[in-house]
Amino acid sequence: MARPKADFPPADAIRACADGEGRLALRVTPGAKSEEIAVESGKVTVRVRAKPQDGAANDAVLAMLAKALNIAPSRLTLLRGATSREKLVQLG
Repeated sequence: MARPKADFPPADAIRACADGEGRLALRVTPGAKSEEIAVESGKVTVRVRAKPQDGAANDAVLAMLAKALNIAPSRLTLLRGATSREKLVQLG
């Protein structure tokens, strides 16, 4: 049975949470049952199915965020939080 596709908030709503230098703070939940990106109270939360092993969850977060923003994954850079749930991503 196919898994349902993740729902994304509008790209403008995600970009509005970034600071003046294009940095976006994320709260990530790896190993979730479903994948989603949510914007709540000016904060972006990301849930991915990937487990936090060998950077798989980080790769999944960047790929999903790029898809939600309609940009190439190569335009996103993980600045801080490679081993943390709190991450800082540079939007390119």
